[in-house]
Amino acid sequence: MNGFSLWPPTASEQAARIDSLFIGLLVVAGAILLLVAMLLLVFSIRYRRGSSARRGELPEFLRRDVELGWTAATLFLAIFLFWWAGATQLRASDAPPNALEVHVVAKQWMWKARHPNGAREINALHVPRGEAVRLVMTSQDVIHSFFVPAFRVKQDVVPGRFTHMWFRATKPGTYHLFCAEFCGTEHATMGGTVTVMEPEDYARWATAQPQEQDLPGEGAALFVSLGCSGCHAPSAAVHAPSLQGIYGRMVNLADGRTVRADAAYLRDSILLPKRDLVAGYEPIMPSFEGLVDEGDLQSLLAYLESLRGEISR
Repeated sequence: MNGFSLWPPTASEQAARIDSLFIGLLVVAGAILLLVAMLLLVFSIRYRRGSSARRGELPEFLRRDVELGWTAATLFLAIFLFWWAGATQLRASDAPPNALEVHVVAKQWMWKARHPNGAREINALHVPRGEAVRLVMTSQDVIHSFFVPAFRVKQDVVPGRFTHMWFRATKPGTYHLFCAEFCGTEHATMGGTVTVMEPEDYARWATAQPQEQDLPGEGAALFVSLGCSGCHAPSAAVHAPSLQGIYGRMVNLADGRTVRADAAYLRDSILLPKRDLVAGYEPIMPSFEGLVDEGDLQSLLAYLESLRGEISR
């Protein structure tokens, strides 16, 4: 990665696909530019002042057929390019179900990462080569953007919500991480590195890190310390919805709507519990806005996601 290069390294599956798309668009644009330039040159010479080239009204077939032909060709080319670019982006939107999940919190002016085993990093991220990595990201202050040029991946990190991004690194090495959204006076210093390691090296690195409680375990402790278990535990005396198997489940609301209990819905239920009331329950849950930060919310949501099993009421 040292030295000057006109092209960033290609170090992920997404990078190879994006490069193919970029080169394809460059070739098409170059061909169109060359064609137009050649026509301009030919017409400029052929129809220059004083030349003997025939002038006058074009034959009907040229005015009709040529016009229809180049219009149809342009339309089909635009549709093809739209399909190609759209398919490339859609393929990169959903992470594989077995992806390694890493939680990232952005703040002025650093990146904080937390691995499944509880290991933490600041302005650095270690990942195994060949394994899909899914990032669950949020911001504590303003909008940031997680950008790794070598992977050709970039995702805005927004306060008040969770955004996701995934990649599969293909080449060991250390690559630059940038914030691609202006986020304040020290925006230029907000960066870091992503280190791609062979799977066995990553396993040794992860084992050597200070072991902390994993995110679901930390969320379970928060669930108890914040008093949530006093209402949502199966044995609780308070009439509150059961959270067993809640993550991803369809929920009927008091206003007649049905929504999916995804990360955004559960986050709002913690911070703004009276916004979407569950049908059959009273609005007695207090708001935890200001009592939990973005890191706590990530832990709580990881715990709720871990509550798989039979749904009990």
